[in-house]
Amino acid sequence: MSTTSLKVTEGEADFVVHTAGKPCKTWYKVIGDLHGPTARRPLVALHGGPGVNHSYLLILSDLTEAHSIPLILYDQIGNGNSTHLPEKMGDISFWTERLFLDELANLLVHLGIKEYDLLGHSWGGMLGARYAATQPAGLKHLVVASSPASMELWIKHQNILRAQLPQDVQDVLSEHEKNGTTESKAYQAAVAVFYSRYLCRINPTPELVAEALGWIEKDPTVYLTMNGPSEFHVTGPLKEWTMIQDAHKISVPTLLLNGRYDEAQDPVVAPFFHEIPRVKWVNFAESSHMSHFEERERFMEVVGKFLVDSQ
Repeated sequence: MSTTSLKVTEGEADFVVHTAGKPCKTWYKVIGDLHGPTARRPLVALHGGPGVNHSYLLILSDLTEAHSIPLILYDQIGNGNSTHLPEKMGDISFWTERLFLDELANLLVHLGIKEYDLLGHSWGGMLGARYAATQPAGLKHLVVASSPASMELWIKHQNILRAQLPQDVQDVLSEHEKNGTTESKAYQAAVAVFYSRYLCRINPTPELVAEALGWIEKDPTVYLTMNGPSEFHVTGPLKEWTMIQDAHKISVPTLLLNGRYDEAQDPVVAPFFHEIPRVKWVNFAESSHMSHFEERERFMEVVGKFLVDSQ
């Protein structure tokens, strides 16, 4: 991927969080021309995790190159180049969905964005769906990529996928979860087997995907507090998360995406399709959780058409 011919701007937005105990900033990157006379409506991309960074979504600049859609990427608080708060490890009253919704709203104001589209991947799609359900002024389109409509459905189908792993891998996972040693190398190696089937089927893992996932190890504060040790061993407050009752409030045209081998299996995303009034669902037959890498050309074609046809 090359963005050498595109305008790239980086910066930080002050983000006031009264309970943080220190000043906070949100780091962002804009690829393309945001305010020029020929600028299109920008696409704001929300990364997953919670606890990775923006890097694995840089590939969305394909849309900027092909359609002149400005791309806004940022690292959510606690992650990447934004303010880290390791002292808040385990503080579920601090690490809330509302914190990240407020951060998104703050960034849009900082950048002077009046109209925009949102694309959220995994946790980012959960966040984007919740934000869209508030019917914010200026939001025109929503893309929900490989995101669960509820964590109850997510966990149920993670365990179905997990049961398809080799028995010895399943035994390692079960043993370490029972003993509370999920930080061990053996447990993480077993999780990596799961990831190779259902997170990203490209071998070796693309560098930008590995970089993003690496942030969980560098600073696990957000991931461990909100989620827990792994995709299928969810112990944090996200365990109770759901959009099923509120999805009908999403009033903008919505594109729903997932892959055949995705952690976000069809029954996990289906409530979005059933409840959102104006929604299109596209499944990528050769993809798991990273269809923007695994079927890059088709992914960009589908998303680009959805965004551009209604510009």
